[in-house]
This record gives sequence, C-alpha cells and structure tokens, in this order.
Amino acid sequence: MTISRIGCIATEGKFMRAAHILETALYVRDVAEAIGFYRDVMGLEPVGKVSERNAFFRCGDGILLLFRAQETLKPPLPGHLPVPPHGTSGPGHVCFAASRAEIEGWRKHLEKHGIAIEADFDWPNGAHSIYFRDPSGNSLEIAEPKLWN
Repeated sequence: MTISRIGCIATEGKFMRAAHILETALYVRDVAEAIGFYRDVMGLEPVGKVSERNAFFRCGDGILLLFRAQETLKPPLPGHLPVPPHGTSGPGHVCFAASRAEIEGWRKHLEKHGIAIEADFDWPNGAHSIYFRDPSGNSLEIAEPKLWN
C-alpha cells in the first residue's frame, strides 16, 4: 500500500524520504534591513505577516524565512503557535540557482548595489558560483544547478 503526502512518499514497511525543501531559514540582526535587501536587491516576493521578529519570502517553490536570531531562542508566548525555540549564531549559507549567463547579470546587479563579490570560480564539474554577503553577514551563493549533478 502506498500513502502519498505533500512532498513525501511512504511505502508500507519502508522508510520515508523527503521530496524537497519547503523552507529554509537565515538569522539576521535587523529584520527591516534584511527585508530591504531580500526584496530590493534579491528581488524576492514577501509573503505572510512581517514583524520585528521575522519576515518570509517566496523563492521559486520554496520559502526563505528570516528571523531575528535572539527572538527565536525564546519559547513561544501563550496564545501563539507552539513553534519550538531554534536559532543559531554566526553566518548561515543559502545558494540560489541561476544559469551561467544569469550569474553574470547578478554580478553586475550586485556591484551596482555596492555589494562585493567575495568569491567567483568554477567548480571541478564546470559549474560556476559567485559568493557575497547579506547585511547580516550570511554567505549567499548564486550557482549553476549542475553544481550538484
């Protein structure tokens, strides 16, 4: 008997396997500053309710969650959703997919916004990547999808 669920498939007697990442989180110092960067520089579409604690952005089929790290370490308040405390310290990393030609466009776009390219290279399999930082110091990468082929 096969049971189908959103994003996962389970077969009776066998293990579950996640189909894709629905959301990923980065932790930021200043949510308002991060909103400006991810909306105006990265071109992501804000979704959901924004607060001093968090902001959410649509990126393709997934969601990028931005949290003020110190706020996510606190237990949920009474009457709020029971999301367990989480968080991290130090910079995180996210990689956005783009073609080689699009990466060149991104380089020009980022430089126009005064954002330094931290690294720019080809991987052993020929995939190209550029790295840069968001205002909170998170490491962002734009790479060709064949990086993981």
